[in-house]
Amino acid sequence: MQNGSLPAAQKSLYGGVTSRRVTVRDLAAAKQRGERWAMLTAYDAMTASVFDEAGIPVLLVGDSAGNCHLGYENTVPVTMDQMVMMAGAVVRGTQRALVVADLPFGSYQESPQQALHNAVRLMKDAGVQAVKLEGGERSAAAIELLVQAGVPVMAHLGLTPQSVHALGGYPVQGRGDEAAHQLLRDAKTVQAAGAFSVVLEAVPAELAAQVTEQLHIPTVGIGAGAGCDAQVLVWTDMAGMTSGRVPKFVKKYAELRAALGDAARAFQDDVRDAAFPAEEHSFH
Repeated sequence: MQNGSLPAAQKSLYGGVTSRRVTVRDLAAAKQRGERWAMLTAYDAMTASVFDEAGIPVLLVGDSAGNCHLGYENTVPVTMDQMVMMAGAVVRGTQRALVVADLPFGSYQESPQQALHNAVRLMKDAGVQAVKLEGGERSAAAIELLVQAGVPVMAHLGLTPQSVHALGGYPVQGRGDEAAHQLLRDAKTVQAAGAFSVVLEAVPAELAAQVTEQLHIPTVGIGAGAGCDAQVLVWTDMAGMTSGRVPKFVKKYAELRAALGDAARAFQDDVRDAAFPAEEHSFH
């Protein structure tokens, strides 16, 4: 059946595609019809199942887990073994979402062959449907080899967290004519290499909108303004689980850290006061 003859609900990423997982072809079709979509990070089966049931069409098993789950200062220490473990859990916790997993630092920079070896691990051992890697022109050969081998690739441009030490922190990228032209070249390069989409992180909104207009693959913004085809947030930021300061581009949709803390304190008080377990929680 041609896509044009599908019922309207099945054309949409929201409410449609219920009998199978979302695919990269679904995302390409969404770009063509101008439908925007959301992506969230996930690192375990339970959280992933919540987002899957909510209808989030794409879940990213990000190496951002290093910061928000594994206690590292940044994403650099995250290993392939950790990514495989978390990605497998997310896949098992979902039925519909397209699951994308990051290739962590050191798992693809050595050579395209190294990138392919580790991407295959994520697809075979964890069961993900796509991988993500950072870099534009410098990663083009790896992207091309992966795509030729049948591995869908999401690229990542702008602020690339794995380069935190080279960047000297997390500054906005693409400011100034030269930097803007380079980012646009990088975006066109990863598209030509076969990437099915590209994340634009911490990029001026005007530049991200220009990139989005000039590419035929979807752009996924994070701190890149409203002109991208999709938006992604780290789920702990989005849900208010992160303590302290969060980036400017984050919008909190809940205050789960406070709610979880309240629940833990209430439990502690009940135990201290011998109010839990009560009769209804006991066996005889």
